[in-house]
Amino acid sequence: MATVLAFDVYGTLIDTHGVVTELENRLKAQSSGDERETLAREFSRRWRDKQLEYSFRRSVMGAWVDFSECTQAALEFTDRVLQTGLSEGDKDHLMMAYDRLPAFEEVSTALERCHAAGLTCVAFSNGSRKAVEGLLQNAGVLERFDDVISVEEVKRFKPDPAVYAYLRSRLEVAPGDTWLISSNAFDVIGARHAGLHAAWVRRSLEAPFDPWGIEPDMTVTGLDDLADQLA
Repeated sequence: MATVLAFDVYGTLIDTHGVVTELENRLKAQSSGDERETLAREFSRRWRDKQLEYSFRRSVMGAWVDFSECTQAALEFTDRVLQTGLSEGDKDHLMMAYDRLPAFEEVSTALERCHAAGLTCVAFSNGSRKAVEGLLQNAGVLERFDDVISVEEVKRFKPDPAVYAYLRSRLEVAPGDTWLISSNAFDVIGARHAGLHAAWVRRSLEAPFDPWGIEPDMTVTGLDDLADQLA
């Protein structure tokens, strides 16, 4: 089988902070102007961080829920901790906006280049298959993928070793022929720990990599950079 590139979705292909504008519109009562933008960005950051924390905790506890429930609970928590007073209608609107997040600008072209080079491209996500397919379809990149693989089949979240083992068995591919592509350091470390190759997409130049003694095989600044090196 050809080399497989397994792309993380949230934060790697899809910009989770694409919800900032919607947050600004919902936070008009709390602040104005630059203050509202700052609050919206802080809200987005905390929402994302808590979403991941809840998935980690549930995976360790063996208390599986759909990833959207982690997203919903994280939204509720962030509203409480920042005391933003969002209405139920606001929260429903923001959850719908999360299903329509945009892809990063270079994603479509980079995926096309990888396909043209004979690489197998799959989306590999904590999100449900249905949610991820809808998200990628809305972003205009679903057709770039050979498959969409969700951790819902094993009811564990990344970076549980079981999800990387499932990826390999699903594709019937050897670890040495599998690359995990992710902007999330925990995902890269999880994949490397499971014996896969991994590329870290360092979307922020200020972002340090976790000092765990496990390093990515490759560090790139975007998927166009990845295509330059692998395609």
